[in-house]
Amino acid sequence: MKLRLLPVVLSVIISAGVLFGGWFAYTSFAMESPLSDIISKVPGVTSSTMKLDKDKVDIEVVLKADANLRTVVEHINKDGASIIGKRTVNIHVKDNPSEKLDQWWSKALFEVAQAMETKHYADIPATLQKYAADMPNMKVESEMDQTYVYIRLTDGDATKFIMLPRTSQIGVWPNE
Repeated sequence: MKLRLLPVVLSVIISAGVLFGGWFAYTSFAMESPLSDIISKVPGVTSSTMKLDKDKVDIEVVLKADANLRTVVEHINKDGASIIGKRTVNIHVKDNPSEKLDQWWSKALFEVAQAMETKHYADIPATLQKYAADMPNMKVESEMDQTYVYIRLTDGDATKFIMLPRTSQIGVWPNE
């Protein structure tokens, strides 16, 4: 029996197209689109992008200046639980900080990192308020849940959102 090259190559190409096309359509329409819709309906989210992998979901959100970051994360995890499944969720907030706000955070970061490392979470709001006293327009808000400490810094039109994980980590805290 002699195999003809053209029909074999065509059937391999068509099979691969159907398999990968079906997988892509399933991922896009059954997973990514519904999760994107859930994220866009969360109060305080102005826009978002996401990447859904086999074992993780990377989400980048742009928030309104008055958004509550803890509520946003809670909504994404709760409302998207059926789609997220056992994947790790990484949420990155794209904010609008100023150079002045970033410098202020760099100064306060030492004491905040120490409070996080020693698990003295109650020291964080006091530390932030102590540093905020130096800047007249600075507004500082902090909240906590089981996995993160959430901080929102506002100075006029500039806003910085920070999520600090409550797990021990070796190395430095992200200065985002």
